[in-house]
Amino acid sequence: MRPEGEPVALDATDRALINALQEGFPLCDEPYAAVGASLGLDEAEVLRRLADLLERKVLTRFGPLYQIEKLGGAFVLAALKVPEADFERIAAIVNAFPEVAHNYRREHALNMWFVLATETAAGIADAIRRIEAATGLAVFAFPKEREYFVELKLDAG
Repeated sequence: MRPEGEPVALDATDRALINALQEGFPLCDEPYAAVGASLGLDEAEVLRRLADLLERKVLTRFGPLYQIEKLGGAFVLAALKVPEADFERIAAIVNAFPEVAHNYRREHALNMWFVLATETAAGIADAIRRIEAATGLAVFAFPKEREYFVELKLDAG
């Protein structure tokens, strides 16, 4: 496994696949075959490359984004003030919770930021309580006040 932050070698096909997957995913019976056809690949090659990109952590996740509140769930941005010496240990604890969607290190007094996603609105308080118990640190929760749509696409070259 490569060290964190070290560049990853991507060939032109990997780059084209990453770019294509950010443009929308076909809603059809065989979406991976459709993506592959647009790139001159078969379905098996698309799936193999996608699995490889995930395994190498070039992609950290691949899947749909939902408006979870419309499904009865909840999201919240949360933060911890983690002593630097304990950062990696606390990150591993926090990241082990299935409710943690992703986690960021920040240069700030609140130096660990993460998103909690739960199936119910009440699940947020429970997840926060369990994270506080597991880490011994206070979780600062920042619920969404307003929703914005930001279409972020990262060009893989």
